[in-house]
Amino acid sequence: MFDPCRISLTVNGQAITATVDSRMHLADFLRKDLCLTGTHLGCEHGVCGACTILVDGASARSCLMLAVQADGCSIQTIEGLSAPGAELHPIQKALAQYHGLQCGYCTPGVVMTLLELDHDRNGRALDETDIRAALSGNLCRCTGYQGIVDAALALYGATPTDHNRS
Repeated sequence: MFDPCRISLTVNGQAITATVDSRMHLADFLRKDLCLTGTHLGCEHGVCGACTILVDGASARSCLMLAVQADGCSIQTIEGLSAPGAELHPIQKALAQYHGLQCGYCTPGVVMTLLELDHDRNGRALDETDIRAALSGNLCRCTGYQGIVDAALALYGATPTDHNRS
């Protein structure tokens, strides 16, 4: 029943060649074969955004993408933002500063979405509407989103609200 396929891709800057089942989802390949467990699986239907990664710089739901579809692609996961023990990425720092994370389950997908947003904005300041639109595909049951939005506003040139600050 195993239909093996050979794939070559770059994950977090590292060239990878592997043999995978043609039906294996990219999220499972990342988590099980590469031990990159920062990519979380929530709904496994592409709705929650917990499995969001960047594929050739664009956000993708790794639970909906087959590993064979990533052949030849460059993949970035949350683990690729900084080396172990290194300083946090500015997005991660802002989320901590503005209380944009609680349980952390959705956080990797949110961070990857904000990373794509940062790239796509081409230096222009974003407002709350822009940020909420970008985050509309990421579900979070803990934060109420305002801290996440405030963190993004602080990063991308706008003034965050004072909803979560004392």
